[in-house]
Amino acid sequence: MQGYPANLRKDGKSILVTFPDIPEAITCGKDRAEALEMAKEVLELAMDFYFEDQRPVPMPSKPKRGQVLVELPVSVAAKVLLLNEMLSQKVRPIELARRIGTTKQEVNRLTDLKHATKIDRIDAALRALGKKLILNAA
Repeated sequence: MQGYPANLRKDGKSILVTFPDIPEAITCGKDRAEALEMAKEVLELAMDFYFEDQRPVPMPSKPKRGQVLVELPVSVAAKVLLLNEMLSQKVRPIELARRIGTTKQEVNRLTDLKHATKIDRIDAALRALGKKLILNAA
């Protein structure tokens, strides 16, 4: 998953950061460096809204001129892909648990952003949904 495009705009004495694809993510910083650091945090925090509400997370759009890309941590990006695929296929945690031979509680942890999860488990869950997790070093 590529990063999410962000708009940085001078707002008085600070730099305002907004994400067109994730409207819940809004922050600011006293300068560009701080604004970008805060952008990473708010983008990750905004994912909680989608996970808690069991709503699909919008995928990043193509960046426009002047926008910067803000990336999610790999573990969070993988969980976003898993949540979106589960919702797309209407597969509930209990059904995914049956498919990968585990418990519903473990599947719930796979889609819990606060729980550390081995990437192999997310890959196994995606494979059970007919998908494959591919990491690309650029």
